[in-house]
Amino acid sequence: MSPSSYLPKTAARVLLLAGLACASAQAQTEADTLAQGLIRLRGEVEQLNAELNLLREEQRTTLAGLNAQKAELANSAERQSLSAREAREKLAAREAEIAATSVDGDSLKPLLLSAIDGLQAHIRGGLPFRVEERLAELDQFRTELQNGSVPPQRGVNRLWAFYEDEFRLSRDNSLQSQTIAVGNERVLADVAKLGSMLLYFRTRDGRVGQAVRTGEQWTFATTENPAALQQINALFDALGKQIRQGWFELPIAQTGAQ
Repeated sequence: MSPSSYLPKTAARVLLLAGLACASAQAQTEADTLAQGLIRLRGEVEQLNAELNLLREEQRTTLAGLNAQKAELANSAERQSLSAREAREKLAAREAEIAATSVDGDSLKPLLLSAIDGLQAHIRGGLPFRVEERLAELDQFRTELQNGSVPPQRGVNRLWAFYEDEFRLSRDNSLQSQTIAVGNERVLADVAKLGSMLLYFRTRDGRVGQAVRTGEQWTFATTENPAALQQINALFDALGKQIRQGWFELPIAQTGAQ
């Protein structure tokens, strides 16, 4: 074989080897790219799985809080129902006493005055909603009975009307205004009353909170918690739009021993 015929075959072998090397390098690059993509996807999956676990834990915590609120509201509703039932029983007992005694005014008057005392005690121990106004109306009724401007026989119907008002307050949800004591000052505030269980307030200067009972005393405590502020303001907005029923997530302050 002559040198001239040997050179083209050698060049062909060189070109073939170069092509194989280039294909091998390209295959290696693609494999590296796929490996990096798999690593990235695995990392994203692990991150998403961690976020999902965190979300599940937050949901469990939220559900536990909602269950605690539900239990507290159920207990409060039961206490208020018991209080209302006791008030009805006391009134029924008073009516029975009145029916069993003479209809003479001198006999009726002490029974009515005693019933007024009992109703005022009930108001003082209940939710601090317009307490001074409600007590003042009963004081005026007491004065009218004592000075004779309201006959005892007619006073029975008046007393029943007061009890009916108290029963209505225990059922109504309303948005009204009253003067409350916040810290060391008395301010005019809007109050959201939910039956006789919960009372929230919002002052004209933007302070927000709720009535909290400690022992036998009620105080109006403000809150700075962002979630509580949002929930209470949402309640005021709904009541302002005449929305009296619906689902509301609300903060419930811890109360002291009663």
